[in-house]
Amino acid sequence: MISDDLRERALGAYLGLAVGDALGATVEFRSPREIQEEFGVHRSMIGGGWLHLEAGQVTDDTQMCLALGGGMIAGKGWNLQRIADALAAWLRGHPPDVGNTCRRGIRRYLNDGSLEGPPSDWGAGNGACVRNLPVVLATLDDEEAFVHHTLAQAHFTHHHPLADAGTLALGYMLRGLLRGAGWSAARQVAATLVAEHPEFCFDPYPGRSSAYIVETLQTALHYFFNTDNFKDCLVGVVNQGDDADTTGALAGMLAGALYGVQSIPHAWISRLDPGVKRMIHAQVDALLAWNPSPQPTQDVGTLCLQSREG
Repeated sequence: MISDDLRERALGAYLGLAVGDALGATVEFRSPREIQEEFGVHRSMIGGGWLHLEAGQVTDDTQMCLALGGGMIAGKGWNLQRIADALAAWLRGHPPDVGNTCRRGIRRYLNDGSLEGPPSDWGAGNGACVRNLPVVLATLDDEEAFVHHTLAQAHFTHHHPLADAGTLALGYMLRGLLRGAGWSAARQVAATLVAEHPEFCFDPYPGRSSAYIVETLQTALHYFFNTDNFKDCLVGVVNQGDDADTTGALAGMLAGALYGVQSIPHAWISRLDPGVKRMIHAQVDALLAWNPSPQPTQDVGTLCLQSREG
């Protein structure tokens, strides 16, 4: 049975992702100075930005999450091809924004049917990390499935050891936060990530927030661990600009899982796209109740070893 606390944290994570995405999209690709000159501090859900979005409209970050989650719950058990088909259908719908690495991976699948791209420097982006929340929610009671499914969906478009490490680490943080383990447990996961991959060091904060998985996580983790509420965390992150929709989405996931859905400002939730909110509520319930049947295509231990060795 799903506890009320778990459901509130799961909704906080998923809605937090969408809120961070929509809030950050307004200032994506701007510098902190440019944001300050125009907004002072950007904290309102107003849309706009280079994509000319409506207020509360989300980008590819939330859309890919919903596509992946929809592919998971459309049938019984883990089926990467079904997820690939869901992402392909999303791409065919001409979304307003698609990351180059994600587009490349989906087009490869459409061309040759392959479910895994080759290792590549292009794979060190943040696209696989930001869409992994449905996997986390569905595998809370099965760590092996969490690792396998995370790496399988990641390698569909992003095949790089740093993307693997960052995506798994964020997933482990979310797993702990959703169970109520709290800030300290998440901080320990971050410390382990930095110890194993020093590139991710975020203290002192380097101040860069690009789509490179290292800089994306440095920004999200810096503000998550140096604030004590959802709003301050999100405002700090998105005002760093650059890939602000994705850093906002990742920080929103973490903060929403820690503080719960009630911590998300009503002014932000109320402006979020109503259709997106309905889909998130439906997916949270379905994913938490998901009962996967193990269908690994490769030994989980081998995948873990590959992600560590790079």
